[in-house]
Amino acid sequence: MKIPFNKPLVLGSEIEYLKQVIGKDRFSEKGEFSNKCAQLLEKKTFCNKVIMTPSCTSALEMCALLCNIKPGDEVIMPSFTHPGTANPFVRAGAEIVWCDIKEDTKNIDENKIEPLITSKTKAIIVVHYGGVICRMDKITSICNKNHLFLIEDAAMSIGCRFKEKHAGSFGDLAVISFHKTKNVQCGEGGALLINNQNMIERAEFLRDYGTNRIHFKKGLVEKYTWIEKSSNFSMSELQAAFLYQQLLELKRINENRLRTWKLYYKLLSIFLDEEFLPCIPKDVKHNAHLFYLMLKNEEQRKELIIYLKSAGIQAFFHYVPLHSAPIWKGKYDDIHLPVTNKVSETLLRLPLYYSMQKEEVEYVMQMLQKSFSPSVLSSKAGIN
Repeated sequence: MKIPFNKPLVLGSEIEYLKQVIGKDRFSEKGEFSNKCAQLLEKKTFCNKVIMTPSCTSALEMCALLCNIKPGDEVIMPSFTHPGTANPFVRAGAEIVWCDIKEDTKNIDENKIEPLITSKTKAIIVVHYGGVICRMDKITSICNKNHLFLIEDAAMSIGCRFKEKHAGSFGDLAVISFHKTKNVQCGEGGALLINNQNMIERAEFLRDYGTNRIHFKKGLVEKYTWIEKSSNFSMSELQAAFLYQQLLELKRINENRLRTWKLYYKLLSIFLDEEFLPCIPKDVKHNAHLFYLMLKNEEQRKELIIYLKSAGIQAFFHYVPLHSAPIWKGKYDDIHLPVTNKVSETLLRLPLYYSMQKEEVEYVMQMLQKSFSPSVLSSKAGIN
C-alpha cells in the first residue's frame, strides 16, 4: 500500500466555476469570485474585512505595511514556524525577538511573552500550530495592555475556534493560507483578515499597488494615482473560482478530516501514551489540519521516517527553528529556546488528507506499532 503525506483537495465541482471565469474572460483581480470568497470568509470568521491575496506570505507582507514596521522596531514571534511568517518583517527592517513555545500545543508560550516586551516592541505574531488556536484571551490582554499590534498567523486554522471565537477574529490582522497542503486550497493563495477598522481603507490602497483606485471607483476623485509604496496583492479570479466551492463546503471538509484525526488518535492511543500524541485543549475546536507524534529523540525519528518510507508511507518532520537558520550567520547563537529545539527534533507528521480511508489509517497504525519498542517509547503494550 502506498500512502502519500498529502493529497491536495479536489472536490471535482470546482471546474464549473472555472468554466464561468473562462466564459466571461475575467481572469485577473477583484472579480466576482474573489469578492464571493472574501464575503464568505467575512461571514464565517466574523471579521470586519477580508482581502483575498495571491499567497499567505503576501497577506503577511500587507500586515508589515499596515503596522508601519520600520528598521529598529521589534516583533515578537515563535521560532517554530515557516520562514514566511518572519520574512515580511525582516525585510521591513524589524528585529525579531524569538519566544519559546509550549510543549503541549506547540504554540507560542503566552507566559513568556511579556518579559520580552521593550520600548521598541511594535507587534506580537502568534502562530496557531496545526489548527490549535493559541491562548488568545491572555495574549490579547498583553497586547492591549502594552499597546501592541496583534497579528494571527492562522495559515493552518480555517474553521477553528477558541472559546467559540473564530481563528482570525482576535488580532488587529490575521492571515489564512490556501496552499495546496491546506484543508482547502487553490494551489497558492491567501487571505488577509482585518479586524482593526482603522486599517481597512489603507489596506485597500495597498492591495491596488498603493493607489487610491477605490476612491476613483466611488466617484470621490476624478482619477486615481499612486500614493504610497506597495505591490499587487490581489488574488486572481482563477484562484478564487477554484477556491470558492471548497469554502462553501468547509464544514464538511473539516468534519471529514476530523474523523480521520480521531481514528488516528483512537488507534494510536492503544499502544502510545498521551505525551506522544497531539494535545487539544478543551476550549479549542481544531480542524484536523495535521496529526503528529512526539518521539524520544532525533535519531529515533530519522529511523522511523526511513522505516515508514520502506512500507510505502510518507511521513515528515516539520519546521527547523528560524532562529538557527543560516541566514543569521550565528546572530542568535545565544538564544535559548529549549522547547522549540526539542519539538523541532522530535515531532513527526503522519499522512492526513481529505477522504483518507479507514484502511489507510489502520495500515499506518500497524506499521507504527511494529516499529515501536515499548521500553523505548511507551509504557503500554506494543510490538517490537
